Amino acid sequence: MHRHGAARRTAARRGRNAAAPLLAGLLLAGCTSAAATDPQAAPGQSSASSAPATAPPKQPPPQLTDQQVAAAVDRIDAYVQDAMRRTGVPGLALAVVHDDKVVHAKGYGVRELGKPDTVTPDTVFQLASVSKPISSTVVAAAVGGKAVTWDDPVTAHDPGFALADPWVGGHVTLADLFSHRSGLPDHAGDLLQDLGYPRDYILQHLRDQPLAPFRASYAYTNYGLTEAAVAVARAKGSSWENLAADTLYKPLGMTATSSLRSAYDNAANKALPHVRTADGTGWQVSTTENADPQSPAGGVSSTAQDLTHWMRLQLAGGSYEGRQVVDPAALGETWLPHILSGTPAAPAGNPAQYGLGWNVGRDNRGRLRLNHSGGFDLGAATTVTLLPSERLGIVVLTNGQPTGLPEAVAEEFFDLAQEGHETVDWLGFLGKVVPAAAQSPVSPTDYTKPPAGAAPAKPDAAYVGTYANGYYGPLTVGTGNGGGLVMSLGPGGLQFPLQHYAGDVFAFRTRGENAVGLSGVTFTVGADGRAAKAVVEQLDHEGLGTFTRS
Repeated sequence: MHRHGAARRTAARRGRNAAAPLLAGLLLAGCTSAAATDPQAAPGQSSASSAPATAPPKQPPPQLTDQQVAAAVDRIDAYVQDAMRRTGVPGLALAVVHDDKVVHAKGYGVRELGKPDTVTPDTVFQLASVSKPISSTVVAAAVGGKAVTWDDPVTAHDPGFALADPWVGGHVTLADLFSHRSGLPDHAGDLLQDLGYPRDYILQHLRDQPLAPFRASYAYTNYGLTEAAVAVARAKGSSWENLAADTLYKPLGMTATSSLRSAYDNAANKALPHVRTADGTGWQVSTTENADPQSPAGGVSSTAQDLTHWMRLQLAGGSYEGRQVVDPAALGETWLPHILSGTPAAPAGNPAQYGLGWNVGRDNRGRLRLNHSGGFDLGAATTVTLLPSERLGIVVLTNGQPTGLPEAVAEEFFDLAQEGHETVDWLGFLGKVVPAAAQSPVSPTDYTKPPAGAAPAKPDAAYVGTYANGYYGPLTVGTGNGGGLVMSLGPGGLQFPLQHYAGDVFAFRTRGENAVGLSGVTFTVGADGRAAKAVVEQLDHEGLGTFTRS
């Protein structure tokens, strides 16, 4: 979902995986990480009779007891069941880890509406943007192994990479791209994926995108992060998908986790995506896009059970069952805030900040809090939240488009653990915030209502032809079998029937993860009676949507 200008980039272009950055400002208070290089450092405490510590603790002492966590686990089931009833989301799986133990893992509901197969902790879900902190864990392992550093320029490992500003392109680092501070526009490249372009093409064409100030602006970019991850894989002499498996999934025994869409498609026990019906009263099975092109940013599939292994590793500072799998200093860097991602909602509030694949915040008791949500408008919503000082984490996976359900379950769990009761109607609050964040901005023009006295279209021949664009590739306008104009875009020739709106303006129905309903195509017709160019509204938010007749 795209936008124009800095403010509009923040409010618009939600869709794919975009709930996560917005929620940082609403759920994650503020952010300066005290766990600078040692995420598992235990705080030191001194009694009244002992000598004072030589330095403040790197993180506060635990405030939660085993009994408080157990009580929250006992009560979360009823909340989940009621929240699923209220939202209608078909299936959900969650898992909780505490003090290096799995204290809860359970499935609820069904994998597919209309069929009896139930969700279990071993049901495979699409993670969407929860892929990002998993990917930063993989890169942290490569950093710890001295194959790369977070401050390496991307071009050190991918010499062909470039951005619109040559200096920025040569200096942008792995950390810049993992923290969304490169200057690339919000969700740059995602519309190319909607049109069917492969990863290599999309990454190569990031150089066509206009840039905001380098390291001084935040804009959530799946393909910026993907470029950094692919560069690390090149440095390791591997593909990203194999590197993730060899570095993280296999060592942790995450046998149902993969960075390839084919693994999800072939899983026998998987949760199918669902979207709301057109009238909003029910749910129906959907199909998500293949996220392989942006696999590091949104293409992981996994289970609640598998993700407990990863959460345990995170909360143990890169250690897993006595083995140091990821260097603690390299992992700790992912927990540090690297860019301001949102301003405070009120003077007494805290800003939102982003680390390396994590929203980095402080809860209302001052504890470091790591979070990321994921969402596919076409049928998935997920979240993970960690409280490192408590060695406590929860992951919630659902097979419905974003509704606020997974985030509400996580917030409710922490409320029950810390306060013993709900402090906010989380589902009521997040049930409004998250869908609004995930909703794509529609055109300001209502193409279903042509203006009174609208000029007629010119003959079809005026518009038929091929129009070139260096970023989006060729656009072809022809006539359909049943008459009427049809626009074709993308390497596979996706077809979009055009309906006349007024004069030389036509409308088409968008499709894919970033669909925005009806959008417009405006032709400029010359004195010779033929269109010389066409501007596609949905593709023009960064000024890249003009196609010139070949």
